[in-house]
Amino acid sequence: MHHRMKNTGLTLIELLLVTAIMGILGVIAVPMYNGHIEKTRISEAIVGIREIELRITSFMALNGAPPNTLEQVGMAGGLDPWGNPYQYLRILGIPKNEIHGAWRKDRFLVPINSDFDLYSIGKDGGSSPPITAHPSRDDIIRAGQGAYIGLASDY
Repeated sequence: MHHRMKNTGLTLIELLLVTAIMGILGVIAVPMYNGHIEKTRISEAIVGIREIELRITSFMALNGAPPNTLEQVGMAGGLDPWGNPYQYLRILGIPKNEIHGAWRKDRFLVPINSDFDLYSIGKDGGSSPPITAHPSRDDIIRAGQGAYIGLASDY
């Protein structure tokens, strides 16, 4: 009896096919993973802004006015998920001519807050007062005296 030996190795075509499939799956999975990471960072920034807002409103309840800086509420040096400091601007009680150009504004160029502005400059690390401007689209903002906290592009 003659026994035949079976070839159990992979052919070059099979190996190339498996490599191509793995590459296609990688191309699909990496952007999905990066999108998930970005959504998580946005959620973390929203939570961070809520925490700072809570401290500021507690300060306002005790002192009758917002703090001048985040240092007064123990939040100086706080960083957003992208490693940038949170931005704060006191509005209430400050003459409009002193801060008018720094106010965050909506698409109608109306200030989005009347008490204080609090936001993260987002992934790109840039921002400008109109939230519709390109550098501000990825900012995480507080608007409507805290009624909205989220992406500037969604406001």
